[in-house]
Amino acid sequence: MAIDLSAFHFLRPVWLLLLVPAVLLPLAWLRRNDVRARWRGLIEPALLEHLIVGDTRRRAIQPVHTLGLLLGIGALAAAGPTWQQERPPFDQDKAPLVVVLELAHSMDATDVAPTRLERAKQKVLDLARVRKGARTGLVVFAASGHLVVPPSDDPALLELYVPALSPALMPRDGKNASAGLDVAERLLADDPAAGTIVFISDGFDAGQTDAFVQKAKSLRHQLLWLAVGTEHGGPLRGPDGGIAMDADGRPLLGSFDAAAIRKVADEARIPLASLRVDDDDITWVQHRAQAYLAQADAAKRVPHWKESGYWLVLPLLVLALWSFRRGWTVKWLPAVLLAVALNGWPGYARAAGTTDWHWADLLATHDQQGRWLFEHGDYRGAAQRFDEPMWKGRAQYLAGDYAAALDSFSRLKSAAAYFYIGNTLAHLDDYAAAIKAYDNALKLQPSFPDAAANRALLQKLLAQDQREQMDPEQEQPDQIQIDRKKGRGTSVVTEGAPQPSEEVWMRNLNTSPAQFLRQRFGQESTAPREPAQ
Repeated sequence: MAIDLSAFHFLRPVWLLLLVPAVLLPLAWLRRNDVRARWRGLIEPALLEHLIVGDTRRRAIQPVHTLGLLLGIGALAAAGPTWQQERPPFDQDKAPLVVVLELAHSMDATDVAPTRLERAKQKVLDLARVRKGARTGLVVFAASGHLVVPPSDDPALLELYVPALSPALMPRDGKNASAGLDVAERLLADDPAAGTIVFISDGFDAGQTDAFVQKAKSLRHQLLWLAVGTEHGGPLRGPDGGIAMDADGRPLLGSFDAAAIRKVADEARIPLASLRVDDDDITWVQHRAQAYLAQADAAKRVPHWKESGYWLVLPLLVLALWSFRRGWTVKWLPAVLLAVALNGWPGYARAAGTTDWHWADLLATHDQQGRWLFEHGDYRGAAQRFDEPMWKGRAQYLAGDYAAALDSFSRLKSAAAYFYIGNTLAHLDDYAAAIKAYDNALKLQPSFPDAAANRALLQKLLAQDQREQMDPEQEQPDQIQIDRKKGRGTSVVTEGAPQPSEEVWMRNLNTSPAQFLRQRFGQESTAPREPAQ
């Protein structure tokens, strides 16, 4: 491993002050215990050797030398020698990405098996899985553009809605890519990180080229384009799964307008690639998204240096074991008393129920230990280690301990805390209180698409539950039954059902994803549009 000496420095140089006692301690011991030095000025050296009583052998290495080495090497390790930069170990600043997917009828062409749309939908899900916790959103467009899933690090949201996508959900057919770009731009407008917008389509409305190019050049986010289709096109599948026919009994063909896509990509300087059978297109998108983020953040990112002092723990252990040789003694009583005194020093006051001391506390803080457990899926263990309320609440939330999560989130007054309070109350079936929590989140952060989407969904569910209570015959025995006494709900799941989870909760909604999206797209297409910021 090469060391860049020009970048070599210590992260905590104050610890180097321990080098002073590490050097002076052996010298002081030698001066104090050297009998020859004390009597050399009074007795002839040749006679002095015969007058010394006791062990006259001089050992090159004494116990005090080992102690000095332990102090010196320990000081170097604690000072944090470093010469390499790295990203922070728990960095959350990953590139947000929004996929803008075309839902025109031509996407049902079968020249790309099974259809262009099915292949594109699979690529969207693959991209979300590969991104490993980075936020991924989805927008669809035909004659109008609509949000499907806001940028989220939970692939389960995409897995819920993506399979339900079809051209039949869109109010009108078309290839208005500018409408999709407007929605994606609004999603990333307030995001501090440099994001990426990926278009997946089989054509482009040439009449909108100038307007689209002007918008694309003014964006601070990166645009990519994945074209799907073949040169000769292919037959279209109908809603029933069969080949669609015209009035004369001939198959309807879906065209692939590669020239229009290439023209707008060249004029707007948008990198262009084709949807592939393998994963090269996914790798291409992921690499460009991360490269663009790194390039945009290079100037403002605070350098984080890699800690390299832990390698010195190995020689420390060897020296410590060697010090246990027979006759190799050091007066450790002062050190033991000092350690006991420091251990009894009053620390920060902690609430009841916090974790006791653990050996890992020597290497990492509680929040660092909790984050490691969180990243490895041990949410219950992470909840026990976290001290920071937001992360503690998130771990409790994912572990299914909603009551404890609600208590942790209630200690905070941020928009994110209110958002998670709403999610937690929704899991506890208190939809009315959850809506109020989302309202509080939107007051603190008006541009909070996740909170707005969840609030609209719970309002719809609450209204539907009220209608079902007025007409009990509509209830199905295999659905979750809800008791809403005194404003709080208790979910009673049928015997044999799995434990509540995010996916189970979402999939047990009475409205199917396709029906929900169709209704929402229809309402959005008729509602007056706000001008893009």
